[in-house]
Amino acid sequence: MNEKILNPYYDRLPGSYLFSTIAKKIKEYQGTHANADIIRLGIGDVTTPIIPAAIDAMHKAVDEMACKETFRGYGPEQGYDFVREAIVRGEYTARGIEMDPDDIFVSDGSKCDVANIQELFATDVKIAIPDPVYPVYLDSNVMAGRTGVFGEDGHFSEVTYLASTAENNFQPDLPKNPVQLIYLCSPNNPTGTVLSRETLQKFVNYANENGALILFDGAYNCYIQDESLPHSIYEIPGARTCAIEFRSFSKTAGFTGVRCAYTVVPHELSKLHAMWNRRQCTKFNGVSYVVQRAAEAIYTPVGWEQTKAVIKGYMDTAAMIRSELTAAGYTVFGGEHAPYIWWKLPNGEKSFDFFDRLLATCEVVGTPGSGFGPCGEGYFRLTAFGDHEQTKVALKRIREKL
Repeated sequence: MNEKILNPYYDRLPGSYLFSTIAKKIKEYQGTHANADIIRLGIGDVTTPIIPAAIDAMHKAVDEMACKETFRGYGPEQGYDFVREAIVRGEYTARGIEMDPDDIFVSDGSKCDVANIQELFATDVKIAIPDPVYPVYLDSNVMAGRTGVFGEDGHFSEVTYLASTAENNFQPDLPKNPVQLIYLCSPNNPTGTVLSRETLQKFVNYANENGALILFDGAYNCYIQDESLPHSIYEIPGARTCAIEFRSFSKTAGFTGVRCAYTVVPHELSKLHAMWNRRQCTKFNGVSYVVQRAAEAIYTPVGWEQTKAVIKGYMDTAAMIRSELTAAGYTVFGGEHAPYIWWKLPNGEKSFDFFDRLLATCEVVGTPGSGFGPCGEGYFRLTAFGDHEQTKVALKRIREKL
């Protein structure tokens, strides 16, 4: 095969995708430790089953698919009206936000949407990305050729990094260079911290004044415990003319195995709304009817109470991790409005070195902070999505062996 036909920008990706690297390290350890009892507090998959209301809705929908009168074939690429209307009622109207169901585009995952949305933009647009943050934002732009070359300092030459550190209370400053696309994530993955209303207003004002667009990832908004904190970018005046929002049912309702999410493109962004609609109609066949009925059930009174109970369970685990590590003398962030704990490593230890030491000493797995960006070096992410009792065991090992 002639390699000239291949996308050359893939060669600029620095090594493997973060979580595949972790999986490889775990497999290698297990290969030499046959009786290893590894507790995984790394990749953010969920462990609590899908709520009963959603399971009941799926069973009913499956039965419908067995009858000629109720069978469904291809659905609308944007999502069925019943689930789009339920999302508007449950997520936006409930918070005093006006939203048109036609602005909701149901999909099979925010990870896909965050990457695929780039197709709407020119290849030479300048981007700003929080540091640290979920690696898909950066990696997908590397693949698209927008980032320039990777330097020895861990930065890409054409990317504006928005440092989110303890020093600025994890509230990034505005871009110092002119940019057209700004990625924001709140609650942040990996730091578990929430952007304030003042910070979001600052970015919305910047975007409107400079013709920029905010790509706002709110996948963990339901974990925010303080109702005075913004759950949606659309709580901020002016956001509808400069922001696209991404939401997911994966961590909210345990849909990691059945796949359902949605992207909000307000009709005020008429050109982008039309382009995203065309993109979805051309390249996406929609989420299955069965799964969309399950998503709709989340917003019933019973379904929402069950969902809140699941979230509380994870947040109880997060509080336990935060409390135990703090009591052991460590500095930690997050774990109050998100299922992630951002653990500051002592003595300037490198995060991948700590990964190896934690695995070898305690047989506990977390996620090295450097995998989320240069500002993540010296930190380590733990998740609260694991089994509560197993997490207790992991914390006991950390207290006794580290």
